[in-house]
Amino acid sequence: MPEEKSDLSFEAALERLNEVVAQLESESVSLDRSLELFAEGKRLVEFCQDQLAEAEDKVKTLIKTPEGFEEQPGLPGPETGADQ
Repeated sequence: MPEEKSDLSFEAALERLNEVVAQLESESVSLDRSLELFAEGKRLVEFCQDQLAEAEDKVKTLIKTPEGFEEQPGLPGPETGADQ
């Protein structure tokens, strides 16, 4: 995994996480290597969760208007969320 998380896309992190899981599931990995893979996997999961949370926040700020969708700061209130 690159040192800088910003160098990694969500898709690349997810792909690497799948590789880590496959390696951990194999019976040929030593205990030391398993611990290294587990730590890497944990970092990848946290990275992916952060990316998904950020994307969710962006989606939640889109408000439907008569002209289409408009980005608003913060989350929509109950009055705007009820008719979507």
